[in-house]
Amino acid sequence: MERDARDEGLSDSERRCVATRLTLPVDDLLRFVAGPDGQLVPDIRRKLPGRGVWTALSRPAVELAIRTKAFARSLKRPVVVSEALADEIDHLLSRDALQSLSFANKAGLVVSGFGKVESALGGHQRPAIWLEASDGAEDGRRKLQQVATRRHGDHAARIPVADCFTSRDLALALGRDLVIHAAVKDGAAAGAFLDRWRRLVHFRTRPLPEAGPPADATETKTVTAGPTSE
Repeated sequence: MERDARDEGLSDSERRCVATRLTLPVDDLLRFVAGPDGQLVPDIRRKLPGRGVWTALSRPAVELAIRTKAFARSLKRPVVVSEALADEIDHLLSRDALQSLSFANKAGLVVSGFGKVESALGGHQRPAIWLEASDGAEDGRRKLQQVATRRHGDHAARIPVADCFTSRDLALALGRDLVIHAAVKDGAAAGAFLDRWRRLVHFRTRPLPEAGPPADATETKTVTAGPTSE
């Protein structure tokens, strides 16, 4: 991985959040680069060329970096930062997760519809993740939860439930007219979707990590990001 601004002395698996000064694993961070026109660009896949800066995977961390002008200070150049940057990141992370769900569907790992999801939750092998449209009726979700609990007991709570996408989001990702309930079976594509869904949830729900030492401090504090929403 390319060395980014102010990353001297860190391992390849760590970077420093410019908002909090905490050193975190790269999987718990967001990367940004400045485009040729000076516009700050979120690099959610960590693949864009050029020197970058990082914030914790948290909306409050991004908002703090904007308020304190941390992006320009760390890049040591003027940058144009959108006032809606946090919303843009949310949209990119959501789209990335839904694209990954589409790939899992093409791999034959996704079932949708109440009856098929009921069978998946009531089967011997728990699905990798269960999806409920955010605008779906609570009654349908409650009935499916009862099915999962009858079959798996306390282990039913280990099935992650993704309820942050609308029925339209799910329908577009799966190429269907209407999707309220869906489930993803185990497989490589399911793991990729889980990773991207968790990043979206973390960005939306994680509080601002406790601020680290000043930029010129000799010690670096390493922390682990907060728990998932599973």
